[in-house]
Amino acid sequence: MIAATGLLLVTFVLVPLWAILKNSFVTPDGIGLDNFVRYFTDSRFVTIVGNTFEVGISVTLTTMVLAYGFAYAIQRTCMPLRNVLRIVALLPIFSPSLVQALGLQFLLGRNGLVNRTFGTEIDIYGFWGIYIADVVYAFPHAFLILSTALAVADARLYESAESLGAGAWRIFRTVTLPGTRYGLASAGFVVFTIVITDFGNPVVIGGNYSVLAVEIYNQVSGQANFAMGAVIGVLLLLPAALAMIGEKWISRRHFASVTAQSVPLAPQPNRARDTAWLIYSLLVAAVILSLVAIVIYASFVRLWPYNLSFSLRHYEFDVQNGLQPLWTSIQVAILTAVISMIFVTGAAYANHAFPMRASRVLYFLAILPAAVPGMVLGLGYILAFNTPGQPIYWMYDTILIIAFCNVYHYHAQGFLLATTNIKQISSTFDEASATLGATKLKTVWRVTLPIIWPTVLAVGVFFFMRAMVTLSAVIFLISPSTQLAAVSVLYLDDRGALNQAAAFAVCIMATVVAFLVLAQIALRVAGIRGVSLVR
Repeated sequence: MIAATGLLLVTFVLVPLWAILKNSFVTPDGIGLDNFVRYFTDSRFVTIVGNTFEVGISVTLTTMVLAYGFAYAIQRTCMPLRNVLRIVALLPIFSPSLVQALGLQFLLGRNGLVNRTFGTEIDIYGFWGIYIADVVYAFPHAFLILSTALAVADARLYESAESLGAGAWRIFRTVTLPGTRYGLASAGFVVFTIVITDFGNPVVIGGNYSVLAVEIYNQVSGQANFAMGAVIGVLLLLPAALAMIGEKWISRRHFASVTAQSVPLAPQPNRARDTAWLIYSLLVAAVILSLVAIVIYASFVRLWPYNLSFSLRHYEFDVQNGLQPLWTSIQVAILTAVISMIFVTGAAYANHAFPMRASRVLYFLAILPAAVPGMVLGLGYILAFNTPGQPIYWMYDTILIIAFCNVYHYHAQGFLLATTNIKQISSTFDEASATLGATKLKTVWRVTLPIIWPTVLAVGVFFFMRAMVTLSAVIFLISPSTQLAAVSVLYLDDRGALNQAAAFAVCIMATVVAFLVLAQIALRVAGIRGVSLVR
């Protein structure tokens, strides 16, 4: 099992990364550093690198502050509407990243609702457009991590601080923040990686403000300049890898603030505090909801912004390929979910059940994709597999290669989710089964799998959601016969068909939500309760 899952990880992660690294050093004169020298002496390219880090750092800091406050309000206060606000915070996860930029166009664009209503001339295209869109896009990812970090705490620490005369601000600085520093590090790593590799928002609303993710798309798809694409791929890979290393360094120094003797912290009602945090949370939720709501609204008007009468014409999808990209996306998402349930869960079980030196290598390979940007992995698939004679060339230009790219793009998250659940199973089950004469395989089938089945299903649902909305990882792998719905939103927006782009985006969001509801119903029918797939 270790060898099989390891071979898949080597094939679909290490081989593409090696192809990126190798091609970045290939020049017309042979192997060398000429590509890096040529591009780093280009002032325009240096500016693009600076833009990428300017957006990445500023968005990460802003998102961390906003998400920490929102998570604190949800977990550490008794304010009303917490469940509703939690769902609103997660809305951007259910849609492609460019939906936030599309919503900003409808609200603050040149023909946006605000400019036309108030006669203003707000120019949202450029840095500020990318900044706002990426903050909203990255917000739920940071919120989920920080909400988990703030969900549990030892009440004794807070009682001791209060008895020593510490005020609310000092308790927050000396108790709350240190207790959640691992969550902060993890959230910072995730947000920074998401932002510097995000392609959808910058390409829609970036204007002349270019970043590396857009530049790699322009160079590869527009000019077939694979050497430049490989160089940018290496540049995108380095900061993501460094962020991952930093997060792991902090996690090794993290101490457990909750022990067996801990007393769970239960927030007590405080009218002034709860009201203040409710106002803050409502403001944040209003921004997120407004971007999603305006896209839904625009999909039902005849012609934005000139004729706002109700119409369903945009849901007729009288465009090239019609509704086929949505059906293709659903097929890819289902295939991705099935593959992930088998191979991702299998990798987690193999790593846990067979402790040996090889399992350490497997663990490293399993979490390595967390540091690999989606566009880099997708470009690596082109360079590694689009050559006749390659063992898996037969799956190129099919939905299967797109599904495998999705699986290994998000492999680390699914692997860690499955591993966490499998580790909670006591070894006494295996011992009892072995005592009764059952083989290892029979034990897995009759004992282990029924116990972890909710997690297996949750892994499948997670990969289905990500496969429906992902854009950067698959933008290089699609063809006219395998075009996806998220890519159709991009193409429609690019040609000015904003209403139809909004309709496609609404269909994607509706599909994801419907699948979540059906999966939850399936769990209830099977008699498995207490599992929240949304959380």
